[in-house]
Amino acid sequence: MTDVLILGGTGWLGGRICTAWLDAGASVTCLARGAREAPYGARLVRADRTAAGAYDDVRRRDWDEVVDVSSRAAHVAAAADALRGTARHVTYVSSVSVYARDDEPGADERAALAAPVDSADPDADGDYAGQKSAAERAMREAFGHRAAIVRPGLIVGPGDQTDRFGYWPARFALAGAEPVLVPDAPDARAQVIDVDDLAAFIVAVGRAAFTGAVNAVGDSVPLGEVLRLARAASGHTGAVVAASPDALRAHGVEYWAGPRSLPLWLPADAPGFATRSNAMYRLLGGGLRPLSETIARTLDDERDRGLERARAAGLTRAEERELIAALEL
Repeated sequence: MTDVLILGGTGWLGGRICTAWLDAGASVTCLARGAREAPYGARLVRADRTAAGAYDDVRRRDWDEVVDVSSRAAHVAAAADALRGTARHVTYVSSVSVYARDDEPGADERAALAAPVDSADPDADGDYAGQKSAAERAMREAFGHRAAIVRPGLIVGPGDQTDRFGYWPARFALAGAEPVLVPDAPDARAQVIDVDDLAAFIVAVGRAAFTGAVNAVGDSVPLGEVLRLARAASGHTGAVVAASPDALRAHGVEYWAGPRSLPLWLPADAPGFATRSNAMYRLLGGGLRPLSETIARTLDDERDRGLERARAAGLTRAEERELIAALEL
């Protein structure tokens, strides 16, 4: 039986990876600090990764596979140092945000990475790209040809707490026969990966002991196609009100994520962000379910959680109505 250790297996992605490994017949141990339980069938070791001796309970055992999903370079470096003698293969879940530039459409895994942070510098916490870059370096230095680096794009699907992708099917469903505000950005693109496609790929990478880096991203599609599919899935019959980027920014609407934003919408000067090459992912057998299926799964989850709930990203329905009225004057 394959022995797998997941560092952080109780969160959203970590939990899906844990479940995918369990479904593959592995014996899975999760090391995590939080109060949440590991998926049924996995062993949970509670440990604070900032504390000395955090890995004492897991370093005494040989692991066929170790998966780390942390975005903190210090955590990754400490784990790599503790487990380098006990792991046959490791998979680090990085991000396409690790790249230094986002203005090169179609860039692949050979693109330059962001400058790695000093993992001991407390002021570096907000540098996500630098944290991921430093974490990748720590993995490569500790494990060499035993390390796989998986760089997902925007991870979406049931259970997503960021509320970015789910905003659109939820908003169209909530609006019903009323209007919905969208960006008038015909050149804007989106590139997502379903969380369960990603989890399955991470398991496959571990089973094959793949080494090297791979962008785990879906196909790049026009943002308008995402909105069209989301509207169709929700049964929305109201008007679609398209506002120019200048008008949206003038009314304080933000890009991409967070409060008072239109999620997934990116500025025109970042044409490479949602157009990364996924040729290597496909070559390695990475699966991509139809976008319409991911949207349907996401909408079911959004309905279960409540279409009118407070969200981490997007406009409130009241904000949207006010903006539509102002923009139509």
